[in-house]
Amino acid sequence: MKKYIRKTFQLFEKLSHGEGGFGRVYEGYLTSMNANVAIKKINPGSRQGIKEFATEVMTISRLRHRNLVQLIGWCHEKKELLLIYEFMSNGIASALLYLHEEWEQCVIHRDIKSSNLMLDYDFNAKIGDFGLARLVDHTKRLQTTVLAGTMGYMAHEYIYTSKASKESDVYSFGVVLLEITCGRDVIKPRAEEGQVRLVDWVWELYGTERLLDAVAPKLGIDFDGRQLECLMVVGLWCAHPDYTACPSIREASNVLNFNTSAPVVDT
Repeated sequence: MKKYIRKTFQLFEKLSHGEGGFGRVYEGYLTSMNANVAIKKINPGSRQGIKEFATEVMTISRLRHRNLVQLIGWCHEKKELLLIYEFMSNGIASALLYLHEEWEQCVIHRDIKSSNLMLDYDFNAKIGDFGLARLVDHTKRLQTTVLAGTMGYMAHEYIYTSKASKESDVYSFGVVLLEITCGRDVIKPRAEEGQVRLVDWVWELYGTERLLDAVAPKLGIDFDGRQLECLMVVGLWCAHPDYTACPSIREASNVLNFNTSAPVVDT
């Protein structure tokens, strides 16, 4: 696998697909698999690089779910740290449910955000980037850790306590739902008010019964208002400022799958 990764990386090094906190991602091709792949080269200057590399290999290599990006292989040679994944050319709630409740341990992702969600050729959504993930027994809570994640997606209690939890993952998921339906950045500069958080803006509209005013203009008028409103209400429910009022990912998933009715969320 190492020689395939190295050869592929050298061949496709110019085809960069962006850079995260710990490295750059490239598109490649493995002749042995006859498939496109994504190759993540860990930044050698990152102090967390080796630690996150090890965490990602140990975590995602053990997970199997249709909505999780699969790790195909890895390489640690000549100071290079490479991870190779299935390639996403373009069911997140289902994947989070698997991570939080259905695997042998609870997996807290700690960095759920739109750029870590990818679409395959059939437009199935998948979660990637497990470099910050932590494992914890289902009967326990994660102890205090170093704050990690992306501003705008992090829950208030996580920022204040540095204690990641299933609830903080659910909060991030809620922000992603709002980001998708509103078509806006999670933090937007505003000259007269400084930075405005997407979640706060949508809460204001919800409080004045103007929730659909937040819908992305690109959608025009060709959308199902009830479905979009349900999606945004679930987003607000997940991103509730009081974490004790937030749903579990199972409860949110049941609403999104129309197994239960949408909740009335208190402001």
